[in-house]
Amino acid sequence: MKRMAVLIGGIGVALLALWWVMGRNGPGSEAMMQGAQGDPIVKVVMPELSGDAALGALAFKGKCAACHGEDAGGRKGMGPPLIHKIYFPGHHSDMAIYQAARQGAKQHHWPFGDMPPVKGITDADIKVIIAYIRTVQRANGIY
Repeated sequence: MKRMAVLIGGIGVALLALWWVMGRNGPGSEAMMQGAQGDPIVKVVMPELSGDAALGALAFKGKCAACHGEDAGGRKGMGPPLIHKIYFPGHHSDMAIYQAARQGAKQHHWPFGDMPPVKGITDADIKVIIAYIRTVQRANGIY
């Protein structure tokens, strides 16, 4: 009986966490996807950048911005925003970002199709891009 209560409580917590992550206007919602192809999906507050995050901004613009937007706010019809609570570090770790850049990623949260591996990206690029993404996420309340 006690195990059943713990199991039901765990399922409830998991569902609550999923609701929090997805939100009412979660990934792929019509409200987030309206507008012209290439328009930003979310509005991003850009912090002052320094160190690895500043280098990451440059690498991001060269390797990621075409799909994920100049400020990682996504581009309608092209790629998801990385400055979104679905990508908080507890759900998508730094290693998940690394693997997506290196190996690509199957579509699972957004309706953009599979992400191909990023051509010509180096481990050093990925390290500073992750620093950039995490810095901008924190400035936008995602941590």
